[in-house]
Amino acid sequence: MLLLLLAALAAAAAAWPGCQPAWGPAGGCHRPSASDSATCEDLQLRTCSDAAYNRTAFPTALEHRSREAVESSSEYILLSVLHHLLEGQCNPDLRLLGCAVVAPRCEGGRVHRPCQHVCEALQEACQPAFDAIDMAWPYFLDCGRYFGSEEEGCYDPLEKLRGGLDVEEALPSGVPPTFIHFTHHSYAQMVRVLRRTAARCSHIAKTYSIGRSFDGKELLVIEFSGRPGQHELMEPEVKLIGNIHGNEVAGREMLIYLAQYLCSEYLLGNPRIQRLLNTTRVHLLPSMNPDGYEVAAAEGAGYNGWTSGRQNAQNLDLNRNFPDLTSEFYRLASSRGARTDHIPIPQHYWWGKVAPETKAIMKWMRTTPFMLSASLHGGDLVVSYPFDLSQDPHEEKMFSPTPDEKMFQLLARAYADVHPMMMDRSENRCGGNFLKRGSIINGADWYSFTGGMSDFNYLHSNCFEITVELGCVKFPPEEALYTLWQHNKEPLLTFMEMAHRGIKGVVMDKFGKPVKNARISVKGIRHDITTAPDGDYWRLLPPGSHIVIAQAPGYSKVIKKVTIPARMKKAGRVDFILQPLGTGPKRFLQGPQRSSPGLRDTPRGAGPYREPEEPGQEPFRARRQPGAGRSKPWWWSYFTSLNQHKPRWLLKY
Repeated sequence: MLLLLLAALAAAAAAWPGCQPAWGPAGGCHRPSASDSATCEDLQLRTCSDAAYNRTAFPTALEHRSREAVESSSEYILLSVLHHLLEGQCNPDLRLLGCAVVAPRCEGGRVHRPCQHVCEALQEACQPAFDAIDMAWPYFLDCGRYFGSEEEGCYDPLEKLRGGLDVEEALPSGVPPTFIHFTHHSYAQMVRVLRRTAARCSHIAKTYSIGRSFDGKELLVIEFSGRPGQHELMEPEVKLIGNIHGNEVAGREMLIYLAQYLCSEYLLGNPRIQRLLNTTRVHLLPSMNPDGYEVAAAEGAGYNGWTSGRQNAQNLDLNRNFPDLTSEFYRLASSRGARTDHIPIPQHYWWGKVAPETKAIMKWMRTTPFMLSASLHGGDLVVSYPFDLSQDPHEEKMFSPTPDEKMFQLLARAYADVHPMMMDRSENRCGGNFLKRGSIINGADWYSFTGGMSDFNYLHSNCFEITVELGCVKFPPEEALYTLWQHNKEPLLTFMEMAHRGIKGVVMDKFGKPVKNARISVKGIRHDITTAPDGDYWRLLPPGSHIVIAQAPGYSKVIKKVTIPARMKKAGRVDFILQPLGTGPKRFLQGPQRSSPGLRDTPRGAGPYREPEEPGQEPFRARRQPGAGRSKPWWWSYFTSLNQHKPRWLLKY
């Protein structure tokens, strides 16, 4: 990334015209202003080539009087490298917003200003990314200065990103609102269906975006809950993710159908669906890789190759792009007393190419206390579970269980045992080679790979994730979709209901104040989970008797024995009240008494479910400079090639 930034800046600097600099607020190379009137001309700026318009005007509000002046300006150069500086955050939104200022929209001989409310919303969302690298908000994105109001006839510079997604698609005449159209959905159609579904069930559903793909498509989630948009105390959080590989489309369609089904059945009074959504917060991300889907869909069902569209637009396999924490787990597991859960992301991971889709999932996991998840794939018919990386790096196939092997088997069987084709006794069918295993398998025992999402979920957070292979045809024909839905509807519901197995409760102090990031340990299972900010926790456990321990820095540990009946389908309530340690010598070190030089305990109670600006933003924290000496931030050296045209307005001090 460093070489890429330097190359981009050097190329821009070399292209500058030889003008006499005149320092203004932009710090760029500006000629003295003239009385020339603004003229419209073709927009020929590479960084702004995907703007929602194709004509611009000079001079601009930043006093740039020509395309060459814009291209040589520090504002434009910043826009060209902002994606790399912020490591994919807020891309391409910020770039398009900036283009609307450095190259304003011109239509009918008139310059149109971008909308102030769009700028303000984006600044609110993206300011933490700038703060994290000690960069000031760019002066030319001052929402009150360079942007207009709707009364003035402003326009939305991000409208092209939406691609007409706000335009409602009317249902055919006479079709009831509960109708599910079992067809393939384009990106725009998917977004419209999800938003229409959320509007029909607005009291229990909402849509939200967790980020954008490399090509700028929103990664849209639809959420179902008694109080959408809020985490409720002791309500488990479940996520289902489809289309991580763009050409494996069955999961994408299953989740689109599931969203419509949950909404309709809830409104119709289905007691099972109402009970599920009133007690569980369900998040559905139908397409994690919408860019790859576009490549696969261009070939079409039945014609799609085995790999066409599998990767994202950067040619990255998203299910090989997550941090390899499993290798670290194996190293730590051999050390007596070392912690092997909530393993931090190693700094060297950020030196490689990390997809924005991957970053979006990791940020999502940091801000929501997920405890159960499934990733839906295609290419076979089986349910696999962690670990996906073999314990022996030289073995391509090797049974490599997690400390929660029994629980993962129960989760996998919950799906497979009610799937009619997975239970079909024919060995000649799709997935027949897994029949003797009950259509479930430990991932590494199938084939070993590194950088998978399921291993990362388990080792970095409280979340247990399985992988479901929905069938041998990755891009099934449209006529097969209804049957696929019939086969997977019950397994999907049964799996989500597994969120209510084991125990749950609240950890608090003697005054009733919640203790966040307290550790919940189970004797005999070397994998702890932590409490959410409200002090609540969920611990998936198989039936039987368990010794459960709650502990937190500054408190005495509390131990309880818990027995979970075999037929119990509701999580048992087990609360803990922690007593503060005495004022004598501290007997409790930071975190449990298991420590390792390779790990750090999260400070000040910070855990995986923190606000974005809290510790845990590894890519940004890795480059921050101490403020005491007021030294220049790490990124400033990349602008030294600009000589006297350095963007000093990006410095906070």
